[in-house]
Amino acid sequence: MKGTTDGDLGLGLIGCGGFGLFATQHFVQEPGVRLIGVADIVPEAAAAAARSFDVPDLGGTEQLLSSDAIDVVYIATPPFLHHPQAMAALAAGKHVICEKPLALDVGQGREMIAEAERRDLLMVVDLMQRYNPLYDAVTGVIASGALGEVLHGSFENLASDESLPAGHWFWDRARSGGIFVEHGVHFFDMFAGWLGPGRVDAARAGTRPGTDIEEQVGCSVRYGDGVWVDFYHGFTQARRLDRQQLRIVFEHGDITLLGWVPTTARVHALVDEGQARVLSELFPGARLDVSATYGGAERAYRSRGRDLEAHELVDVSQGDGELKMRRYGELLRAVFADQVAWIRDRGHPRRITGRNGLDSLVTACAADELARREAATG
Repeated sequence: MKGTTDGDLGLGLIGCGGFGLFATQHFVQEPGVRLIGVADIVPEAAAAAARSFDVPDLGGTEQLLSSDAIDVVYIATPPFLHHPQAMAALAAGKHVICEKPLALDVGQGREMIAEAERRDLLMVVDLMQRYNPLYDAVTGVIASGALGEVLHGSFENLASDESLPAGHWFWDRARSGGIFVEHGVHFFDMFAGWLGPGRVDAARAGTRPGTDIEEQVGCSVRYGDGVWVDFYHGFTQARRLDRQQLRIVFEHGDITLLGWVPTTARVHALVDEGQARVLSELFPGARLDVSATYGGAERAYRSRGRDLEAHELVDVSQGDGELKMRRYGELLRAVFADQVAWIRDRGHPRRITGRNGLDSLVTACAADELARREAATG
């Protein structure tokens, strides 16, 4: 690690679009990290970013990668550029943090991970969802067994297309990889973290009438010991209607997370006093409302052929959805700090590694391929 002359870790930004700037302003808050310069194929974007951060516009990717002061590169370009830019960065001896997805196909992704491992360098995708406190809360509920076994899951992404005109790279599969690859990897990764590896059982895709724009996709993935999870992404909504809902159904209730970056959780469940206490501990500060209480014989109920007891029907509510951008920033800082810690100490146990980016890409590509076959035979 060469770094800057004063020992700071040198960061370079490739891709000066809106999200690249947003993420970078959080990355540079990490102590001991200094932004060295920026690059973009659009000169005006690079110049504006350089002025905003008061750093040099280093021109193109090649010029940025030639800087000895840069240790880690953040790639925030469209997906089709991730593989060539990351491979060039690794060849230049730079650590790489890349926006989703890792690459357009599994072969590219495996090449990137293998090259990073060969050179003992970082190659990780910014899958910041695993750093969300609500992700941890769901993990705790599953591990505790407070709501019984997981039976089913779903993720519904009702997304806006207002900022995606017909000529946008997002609609071009050669540049985006399609919706599963470009957009779905975050949520494939989340459910894999909760339930174990996934296998795609069914997938479908739909185009906008009168066009070849693929605006809707969906798939069913079987995770771990056989839990089905259904995913839907549709880019059909007005910006004001953009909304997302993730739901996990347990034997004795369900958890719903709201938002692309969830800040709101809702739990509806039958519990005894001990289980209610577990929920309160896992969702600190949440409001717990008792909808019904049961005593004596009323406590008995049957589920899945078993005789059970519940003391209360409860609703747990945490968050109000108004802090999305603050939460987003917190997660970006958390993922960056985790990766920087590994750069400085290879013994640091990271929450996400290069495998997360690759495994989520494998699932996304499998769903995309199955949807293509379904469309061809349908």
